[in-house]
Amino acid sequence: MAGNRKIVRVLIGLCVLLPVLVPATARAWWNDTWKQRTVITLNTSAAGVPLKDSLNNVVIPVRLHSGNFDFIDAKTDGSDLRVVAGDDKTLLKFWIERFDSVNELAVLWVVVPAVLPGTDKNTLYIYGGNDKAAADANGPGTATAVADAATLAVFHFNEKDGIAADQSGTIKAAGATALEPNGLLGQSARLAGTPIAWPEDDKLRIASGQPFSVLLWVRPDAAQGTLLKQGPLQLTLTNGKLDAKLGATSIAGGTVATATWSQIAVTVGAGKATVYLNGESAGDAAVANLPALAGELRVGEGYQGLIDELQIATVARSAEWIRLTYAAQSADAKLIASKTETAGAEKSAGSNSYFGVLFKSLTPDAWAIIIILGVMFLIAIAVMVSKALYISRTAGANRRFLAQFRASEDVLAIGSHEANAEFAESSLYRLYCAGQRELAKRSIGPHNRTLSGPSLDAVKAAVDADSVRENHELNSMMVLLTIAISGGPFLGLLGTVVGVMITFAAIAAAGDVNVNAIAPGIAAALLATVAGLSVAIPSLFGYNYLASRIKNIAADMQIFIDEFVTRVAEAYGASR
Repeated sequence: MAGNRKIVRVLIGLCVLLPVLVPATARAWWNDTWKQRTVITLNTSAAGVPLKDSLNNVVIPVRLHSGNFDFIDAKTDGSDLRVVAGDDKTLLKFWIERFDSVNELAVLWVVVPAVLPGTDKNTLYIYGGNDKAAADANGPGTATAVADAATLAVFHFNEKDGIAADQSGTIKAAGATALEPNGLLGQSARLAGTPIAWPEDDKLRIASGQPFSVLLWVRPDAAQGTLLKQGPLQLTLTNGKLDAKLGATSIAGGTVATATWSQIAVTVGAGKATVYLNGESAGDAAVANLPALAGELRVGEGYQGLIDELQIATVARSAEWIRLTYAAQSADAKLIASKTETAGAEKSAGSNSYFGVLFKSLTPDAWAIIIILGVMFLIAIAVMVSKALYISRTAGANRRFLAQFRASEDVLAIGSHEANAEFAESSLYRLYCAGQRELAKRSIGPHNRTLSGPSLDAVKAAVDADSVRENHELNSMMVLLTIAISGGPFLGLLGTVVGVMITFAAIAAAGDVNVNAIAPGIAAALLATVAGLSVAIPSLFGYNYLASRIKNIAADMQIFIDEFVTRVAEAYGASR
């Protein structure tokens, strides 16, 4: 039992260290005039989308919906949105592709300055809920602002007139295209065999021998057609098989499923061309003397289905860049996590609640009550853990001893306490040793079998006395649980009543009777009652469980005493 008391002392000692061990949970709020923010986290650790190297100035889409953003508080056009870096200070460039406050859906393209590898701490914040925010303050507010320096052209297919244009709005298709309102991110182009064609433009030209990358998303209804063609580059789909041609070089790129969005990417650089399908390399080949990428750009000739997010860049994108882009645009839950937070609330890691407001509004007396209840809770936990371990060891040792006792022909054959250390934690064995000691005082053994009736009663009385002491040991510290059960709710109620009194006294003194003045104080006061119940409820369950186990062990001891005395009387009684 000494070991159990040591465990209790260690756990109770944590009470003193609790204020030090609990970290400060408050986070800064970029601007108090914004009512809410959505926390976006990119996980590049092994549990998310692993990266080995940092990526700079990555443009990722951020989806807002009713689950991570309150559209009621935001402006109907989203003009009050702000995007802030993980330091909660630096404003980031972004562009709103879609903001539908009625259906509560939005898509923002954000320039993330750096995505670090091997961490789940790549964070940015989307602020909203400020009806006084200037309409033109959300960065430049154009797609051009969110294209990195290597991006030559990006086609989002979000135009109202159906004429596909790049991010600058200067490279436009020759004619209108049917649009699908609910595409990959926002709108997508819907093709039925007739291609989208952009006339030859110097802005789409890549000089001979220069690296480049082409990415696009497709959702084919039929597994046929030319996905993209410009100069020597051609991406085709034949019976679901992807094929990339660069002049005379052909690269098989895997199977593209129908009725499912797939990302296709081709990178050319350093004498090598690589085809990627859904973020993973699907094939590569050596290329040399590649002619210029120029001429008319055609997308979707003979193709039926949806196309979205066509991008042409003047660098060979890395495999990690493509993997990250695929995960971000496909809304891979392993990469992107989001949650909403409300202004004024203190946030703890992975938590989104109003408890920060409650703790901030607690009065000193309520804090005192809650600290006392916290100490009581730790003591109750310490008692339950140590007592459960002690009872478990005792019950196990009792089972082993009882099996040997009942298998022994001679009731005194098991031996002394020193000879059977394996039963040291058995309460039944300790009673057995007490009985042995009493019999030894009367010289009862193989050569003396004359134990009188009064002597037998005296032996039983001595063992009964040890049984009472064993019961005391089993029930030691259980009173601390009863104190927690009965005292916890009353202490919590005391904190609540005092807190409510102070709240109303402060309101009366200030003359402010609006609900915003009353609610935080009342809610914080109720936190004391919650704390009291949080102490009492686990203690009640633990007490009842431990009490039932103790009752069973006590019953086993009483049964054993009767069995032991009966066997002694049978073996060494005077009547023999």
